[in-house]
Amino acid sequence: MSAAPKAEANRISTLLNHAFGPNRFPVDVEQVARDYSKQISPESYITDIKPIPMDGFEGCLKAKPDRSKWMIAYNPDQGSQGRSRFTLGHELGHFVLHRNLQQTFECTERDLYDWDSPFRQMESEADIFASYLLMPLDDFRAQLAPGNELDVEVLRHCRDRYGVSSMAAALKWIEIAPRRTVVVAVRDGHLLWARSNDRALKSRCYFAASKQTIAVPPESLLAKSEECGQSGQWTTHARIWFPNEPHDMPMSETAICIDNPAFPYVLGILQMPEAEFHWTSSSEEDEAMFPLTGMQW
Repeated sequence: MSAAPKAEANRISTLLNHAFGPNRFPVDVEQVARDYSKQISPESYITDIKPIPMDGFEGCLKAKPDRSKWMIAYNPDQGSQGRSRFTLGHELGHFVLHRNLQQTFECTERDLYDWDSPFRQMESEADIFASYLLMPLDDFRAQLAPGNELDVEVLRHCRDRYGVSSMAAALKWIEIAPRRTVVVAVRDGHLLWARSNDRALKSRCYFAASKQTIAVPPESLLAKSEECGQSGQWTTHARIWFPNEPHDMPMSETAICIDNPAFPYVLGILQMPEAEFHWTSSSEEDEAMFPLTGMQW
């Protein structure tokens, strides 16, 4: 069994805080990978980090046949430096958590959709590690307004502070969001991907976007933002997205246009007040835990 990804990332953050102080962001993942891997595994650590531009490739961690050295390779053409930084953190997570389990870590579409696969479970753990390494929760919480509320400007501030993508910052925020919250990615009028926080999931507010095609409601802000290319925020009715919600249930809808040359999309944040919880099935929980690895943004 691998070590807990949050605990391992927090251990590194503690060391970085002592060495560089609270304003040490964004994390220099390449330097951390070289130094920390040697500290915890002096007989076999990361010596090389190489950019390899290749279509369909994000990153990998690979050991020499005799395991004397390890290498991280990543695609520098993923659309943003934030995405590349997350990929580096993800591969470092594999080294810290899983290096004794295998000596090559690569992603395949088949493994990502197979929840029973040990590979997919390791991918989720590596994503969690990268998220906590790049955006420690205590520092992230300190960037937010009282009540842990989020708006477009705060999201951009967190994105820039940690050197990550807007999507990564939004997914970190929903861990502490005070309301039922769903983060979605939209392109060509359909959901590409969705993640619900625990509060939303327990009230059955989620989208199985990886299993079926889901159209964006035409009256939603996200649909309008995709048409005009402008970000914004407004309050509307939750039933636009979730028909089973009460007629008077309000929803705050935030749309952020991501102008990524490699993969433009609209990031949406849907927020609702609390409601009566209904426990979900295990398959619904699996959908909410779908890892970031393999996503283009």
